[in-house]
Amino acid sequence: MKTTDFPVLATAAMLFLFAGCKPGATATKAAGAPLPVPVQVATVKQVDVPRAIEAVGMVQALRTVAVKSQVDGMMAQIHFNEGDEVKVGDLLVTLDRRPFENSLRIAKADLANARAEESKAAADLERYQRLDQQEAISKEQFAMLNTKAETTRALVQAKEAAVANAELHLGYTQIRAPIAGRTGQLILHEGALVKANDAGQSIVTINQLAPIAAAFAIPERALNEIRAALIRGDATVTVGDPASGLSRTDGQLSFVDNAVDPTTGTITLKASFANADHALWPGQFVQVRTRIGIDRGALVVPSAAVQTGQDTTQVYVVKPDKSVDIRTVKVLRTAGDTTLLADGVSAGDIVVTDGHLRLIPGARVEAKTLSALTAETSAPKPEPKS
Repeated sequence: MKTTDFPVLATAAMLFLFAGCKPGATATKAAGAPLPVPVQVATVKQVDVPRAIEAVGMVQALRTVAVKSQVDGMMAQIHFNEGDEVKVGDLLVTLDRRPFENSLRIAKADLANARAEESKAAADLERYQRLDQQEAISKEQFAMLNTKAETTRALVQAKEAAVANAELHLGYTQIRAPIAGRTGQLILHEGALVKANDAGQSIVTINQLAPIAAAFAIPERALNEIRAALIRGDATVTVGDPASGLSRTDGQLSFVDNAVDPTTGTITLKASFANADHALWPGQFVQVRTRIGIDRGALVVPSAAVQTGQDTTQVYVVKPDKSVDIRTVKVLRTAGDTTLLADGVSAGDIVVTDGHLRLIPGARVEAKTLSALTAETSAPKPEPKS
């Protein structure tokens, strides 16, 4: 055999080995269409979406009164229990009446004495008036009698005022509820000495629970929308406490502060609630949602469907042939987990909400639920054969 025959034989052997393999299967796999990308999708809806402002507020009593004594005295009897519901005029506390009754008797005695002096002075003036007409007495003496009559008449008026004041003080020994509401903790008890209008001490505090208010602050940029809603009369307020499940939807915006706080850039608002069941409590923190209008016929998609690019905002739309297309959209605003769009999509379009990273324009997709996607990604992958 010639030496030049060895390359020919080697080439023939290699062709024989390759012929033993299955090149047709490999070529088919390479040339086949790619597998569809599993994604989650949602339908574009056209609905009416309320415009609202979210804030944290605190429940406040519309009226609260610290009950104090208007006279000095000793607490003789308490006529309520802590936490009682009271009405206007209900008797709360009675002070020791004896000192005030004695003062009233003294005032009445002084009044009787003054009236007696007035009566005598009036009689003297009447008797001497005839003598003055007859010029039987001097003008100076008659003037003195006239002055005494006027003085005693004024003294009677002063004593009548003293009696009325003593009666008023005696009435102050009965301390009554100035408003309807719920009593708080009793600070003073029977036998305690109280001072009139003591700035540092009160007997009890009464809070009005129904109706009640919720105070909250909003950014000043929302002030114009709030004022417009007030003019239209559709500014409604909802409060809630997610932890307890509390929710009240009957709030009416009742107060807008007259100035914006320059340190925080916010303005204080208040909403009133009927609160007949006393579910809202003074000092309680709540989530406040103020509805200031409604966007009618808005195009709504889940916020997860909206992708933000360098210069545009876009969504992936699934076409009828299961391929995706990129649409540029204009966002109006976000409301919770949904986004309102101005254009770029139509009601009924299918948009991708999850699985964007593997998508390119024209890629084919397969809609799956979240549980299916989780199972697919968490399933163990088969080990490559050696």
